[in-house]
Parts: sequence; structure tokens; C-alpha cells
Amino acid sequence: MRKILLKSSCIALVLMLGTIFCGFQNVSAEESNESTTLNTGISITPVSKVLKLEPNTQYEDSFDVSNSGSEKMDFEVYASPYSYIFSEDDNEYHLGFDTETAYTQIIRWITFKDSNGNFVKNPKFTVEPGGTKKVTYRVTTPSSIPDGGQYAVLFAHTLSAIVLPNGIKTEASPGLILYGRSNSETISSAEITNLQIGQAINDGKDVKNIINASARIKNTGNVDFMAYGKLQVKGIFGSLYYETPDNQGVLSIIPETELAISDKWEKTPYFGIFRVTWTVDAAGETETVTKMIMLMPAPVVVFLILLLTIIAIWIILVVRKRKERRSRYMV
Repeated sequence: MRKILLKSSCIALVLMLGTIFCGFQNVSAEESNESTTLNTGISITPVSKVLKLEPNTQYEDSFDVSNSGSEKMDFEVYASPYSYIFSEDDNEYHLGFDTETAYTQIIRWITFKDSNGNFVKNPKFTVEPGGTKKVTYRVTTPSSIPDGGQYAVLFAHTLSAIVLPNGIKTEASPGLILYGRSNSETISSAEITNLQIGQAINDGKDVKNIINASARIKNTGNVDFMAYGKLQVKGIFGSLYYETPDNQGVLSIIPETELAISDKWEKTPYFGIFRVTWTVDAAGETETVTKMIMLMPAPVVVFLILLLTIIAIWIILVVRKRKERRSRYMV
């Protein structure tokens, strides 16, 4: 299903010319090998893992916790829910690790191998400066598992107080995200709303003329999916000035979650007329909006308004004088 909405706003009189997912496979399949590193010196590799879950099955795998600091580091590992919670304060969904849902039951099935070789819920380890500790975890599924996806974060939380250069003591908790999908019925569906294209952004201090676009995507199914947003800016003669890079405009959305996706042309010029297209794809759905945008600095806009006002007044005076002349000749 593809809906195309065309919005056109063109000002005449002046013409100014001016720019993850891996397929769901078994635990031994694809993974993200990048590591999350904090200023504290602790990191975890990989940062994500995809599981295909079946009832009465046991999966084992491992991740590495590295210490790039100059002191030995004590840490603990544990599993937390990976979910988004709706906040009525700002009508937005926020990432949370405390609230369990039907899609986070996997945290009950996860244990970790401690230093004695036993699988427990919350073991503790020590990693030497410049060293790496391999942590083995196990996912043991029950005889009956829910349809759709299951999501958890495996955290490595520092127990040693870390002193930053500014003297502040802090703790760190890099994590590995587990994306699980059961072998039963899965429903992948999305609702795309509020597609918008703008030409100004408020950065908290002032408003800047930057071509931007946004949309909201709601996961109405029972498994996660990747959503893609592509902003394309062309000149009035078809020249391509900007297009969302392939490594941007990608968003992972888990069930019962509605998130915003956006992009902007950072190098938007002060002058120009552009044809802007914003396309969002999610779970087989595609929505597109197109808009013509003219950009010019505020002083120029004020000058044009004054100029047009003067021209309008001049025309009115000329017409009035002609009418007066005609009325005299008719007398």
C-alpha cells in the first residue's frame, strides 16, 4: 500500500535559485560485533544478538566485557526488560529497563555462568586493566512460549567506583540487547502517521532555517521491525542536493511502541527553491509526502513585503488618478 500526498506551497513574484537488520536466525547466527564503550573504560561486545526461540530449548552464548582503564574493575551481570513506557507528561514513549510486559518474559529464562561454573541470575566478576572477561549466558525456554517477540538487555554493571578526570565518581552499565522471535505465529504490522516536512528547527536557543521531516510509527504487531525514513531534497530542475544516507534514518521498533523518526538537511542554504520528498517504510507499509519549499533570510522577506506593499499602494494611486481623469473628461 503506497499513499502519496502532494503538498505545494509556492510564492510567485520572486524566483530564487539555490541540496539491522540481520535476518532472524539461531543463536549462533549473525550478530552486531560493535562494542559499546563509556568514558569509564568498560565496554561490551557484541551489542546485540538475534535468537530464534522454540519451546523446551536451551541456548548458550557469550559476550566479552573489556576494561580499557588503568585499574581492575569489579562488575556484575544481569538481565533486564527491554521495553518502552508511555509517559503522559510529554505523550511520548521512553526506553525503560524496569517494567515487564508480555514481550519481556525472556528475562525469566536467562542465567549466567559464575566463576564456579554454576548458572545463576546475578554473578559478579573482576576484569584486570586492559583485560577482557568472557561471560557465558544461557536461555532456557519453557514448554510454552508466547507468540511474537521477546526482548531483554544483558547488562554489565560496574561495582567499582570510577573516578573521572573531573573528580566525579560514577558507575557504568553497557548492555547487550537480545531480540528473540518465537517459532509460532508472528504478526508484523505498522501504522505510519503525522508525516511532516518543515523548513525551520528550534534548537532550544533560536529558530534555524533547516529543511527537516518527521513521522510517527506505531508497532501494531507482536514482533519488532526496522523502520526506514528517507529525506530527499532536489532543486526545481531535478538536481539532487541531499538524500538520507543508508546508515541513517533507521529505527528499531518493538511491539506496543510508537516512536518518532526524523531527518534534516544540516547544510540547508539561506536561499533556494526545493522539492522535498519524505518517505517512510515500516513493516511493508510505505507513506510519502512531497512539498515545495522556498528559503530566504528574514530581512529579505521583510524587504519583499515592504516592496510589494509600496507597489500595491502605487498601483492603487495610479488607478485612482486615472478614474479622476476620466470623470473630468466626462463632465
